[in-house]
Amino acid sequence: MQRTVWSAALAAGLLLSAGCGSAAGPGSDSGGPGGKIVVWDWKSGDPKAAGYVREAKADFARKHPGVAVEFVAQPFEQYYTLLGAAIQAGKGPDVVLFNGGGQLRDRTDALTPLDAYVGEDRQRLAGWEAFTKAGKVYAEPVTLQGHPIYLNEDLYRKAGLDPDAPAATWDAFVRDCATIAQKTGARCFALGNKEGIGIQFWLSALGSAALTPQEYDDWIAGRRDWTSPNVRKVFELWRQAGESGLNTDGANSTAMFNDAFAAFSSGKAANVIGLMSDVGHWKDFAEFLTPENVGVRTAPVVTPAAKPSLPYDGGIGYAVAKWAKDPKLAADLVRSLTSPGALKAFSLDSGAIAADTTIDASAGGPAVESIVSEVKTGKPALHVALGSKTIDLMGRLSQQLLSGSATVDDVLRQLAESDKTG
Repeated sequence: MQRTVWSAALAAGLLLSAGCGSAAGPGSDSGGPGGKIVVWDWKSGDPKAAGYVREAKADFARKHPGVAVEFVAQPFEQYYTLLGAAIQAGKGPDVVLFNGGGQLRDRTDALTPLDAYVGEDRQRLAGWEAFTKAGKVYAEPVTLQGHPIYLNEDLYRKAGLDPDAPAATWDAFVRDCATIAQKTGARCFALGNKEGIGIQFWLSALGSAALTPQEYDDWIAGRRDWTSPNVRKVFELWRQAGESGLNTDGANSTAMFNDAFAAFSSGKAANVIGLMSDVGHWKDFAEFLTPENVGVRTAPVVTPAAKPSLPYDGGIGYAVAKWAKDPKLAADLVRSLTSPGALKAFSLDSGAIAADTTIDASAGGPAVESIVSEVKTGKPALHVALGSKTIDLMGRLSQQLLSGSATVDDVLRQLAESDKTG
């Protein structure tokens, strides 16, 4: 059965890569006039990205007027399966979009290091670490991705609480959640974990409030101690939040995208661990709650020695496939996709926090100003440091924790074993 499924995926990927006119395919000539560079992503079909794609194409055309660029927007839920089939076959798109972290690092054998091509972009862009492995850069960051805790300031005020001075400790935070529930009927957190994604947000948003600074740095560096009492606290609080009714109902059957975010926007929960990118973020929430009612806070302190900070990394970035006929030309397109004009358009139209640190985001309102200011002292997100196999396992185990079919100790043991084997 597994062989049949994989063969079908492989066939689908090869058919798609041939049909889209890949530069690695027969008859293409990406290096000369009339040639073509093919890009796979899941963003270019989004209306919010139309201005971004237009600006990137224009920037590239000024440098290479004889080369066409074709964007092939793939469905995100199938994206890495299709990409895996292309990698298996050794041909496909020239330029590929990746999430930062394990999804890219697990596939660097199929990518071209970009260190020789990034030039001054090194200084202008942030978030490089999420696209780096063994000291080599494999993609240029387009956005920064992080996990702020958003709060509905209107609900806080209705409960008699000051949203500008939210509870600083976890125990006080839980007490405030009880007050909000009593006065407004809203839950503490809007949570969706149908895809097993909720635990990623939880780990990264609360991690800096539970781990000591040294434990945090060790985790990012790969020296992870899954037996640490402070690591255990993060998963124990996940379990307790479900058992004590802090979350919106049916978290394991609720999609994070976009049902959980919709629950927050509609006032069913006072808080949500959201994103900095162009979905589930300040701009989406402001459309329903109004900008002045969307607040942002760091995590409440769980361990006294912890120093909470905004967890963030490079969000999405474009890489060059190793089979591209002209890596330098493909890398030039990547640089156009991260050019100031393109990233400014993406930021304005979608609300994403662009990787370009020179963009002025103050027009976005208080929430985005707060996020941008916290980037200066933020640290990489804990879940991004994990391999994709461990991430997938953590998602499944997190559902078992919420349902009560697994213990925290068993979950941590399995995750430690997975992390050790890569």
